Amino acid sequence: MKKAIFEMGESSVKLPMPVYIVNGASIAGTKEGQGPLGNCIDHVLTDDQFGTDSWEAAECKLQKEAVAILLKKTEVSEKEIRYLFAGDLLGQSMASSFGLASYEIPYFGVYGACSTCGESLSLGAMTIGGGFATQVVCVTSSHFASAEKEFRFPLEYGGQRPKSSTWTVTGSGAFLLATDVSDPMAQITGITTGKVVDMGVKDSMNMGCAMAPAAADLIWQHLQDFDRKPEDYDRIITGDLGEVGSQALIDLLREKDVDIAGNHMDCGTTLFDTNEQDVGSGGSGCGCSAVTLASYILPKLQSGEWKRVLFAPTGALLSKTSFNEGNSVPGISHGLVLEHV
Repeated sequence: MKKAIFEMGESSVKLPMPVYIVNGASIAGTKEGQGPLGNCIDHVLTDDQFGTDSWEAAECKLQKEAVAILLKKTEVSEKEIRYLFAGDLLGQSMASSFGLASYEIPYFGVYGACSTCGESLSLGAMTIGGGFATQVVCVTSSHFASAEKEFRFPLEYGGQRPKSSTWTVTGSGAFLLATDVSDPMAQITGITTGKVVDMGVKDSMNMGCAMAPAAADLIWQHLQDFDRKPEDYDRIITGDLGEVGSQALIDLLREKDVDIAGNHMDCGTTLFDTNEQDVGSGGSGCGCSAVTLASYILPKLQSGEWKRVLFAPTGALLSKTSFNEGNSVPGISHGLVLEHV
């Protein structure tokens, strides 16, 4: 069958019309505020429970407030937004559905584990590029305490964490995508959709190595589809691999004769200082790449310091049910080409 006109290679698309990231908004917890990007985040909490009576309610409020900050920054009303693309790590994506219900905006709930920021931006960009909307909002979140309760142990358990573990980011990032704006922060020019990759990793305290094969597959496929080399990008940015997973990624790509060591960046080791903060290998969670994109990556693109980056959030498709039944943890990654306008 003949390929569609905007298909690129095996897994990528180019957009038929310009799709811009108008602006981004970020909100994060106290630990994140103490990290290297603390001064770049729009709002840093002083109470990680955010004035609510549960960790889950706090995460719902994170998404609601991230969208509120975004709408205020862009001077856009909620009635002007055609669709919301949102997701999180909690069961049935409750942080998104409960947190965003009051906006009464048509809603797509998406799930890509910690890669959800990349997935939501991809779907939002294709919706606009296909002519189905002029403005959409993409938002995602995670919370350290709610994620630990969901996937590992309640905080009261006080379990020890190995160096390979990552620290789920308490935070949310929201983004306005549009077709026609005067001063956008960046343009989305290409999308590569990742495949589920399962290399048999069963260690829930080493999610970096569970996700690294999916990131390697995504990056390699992207370069093939667009006929590019790593040096065509100022940064190749993964989401949540941390120090351990990042090294695994570099090693896996070198086996394919692709070397990204010189321009690779991981959001999990950018948002946190792994030497000074007790975060194990680095940060993770849906909020990790979203907060880093809004607070750090987009300003670099807007200023022109970076001209083009590959933004590839990564996710560990960890299910409590499958994990408790002895199954491995598959990985996923979703990539977008972001360029200076």
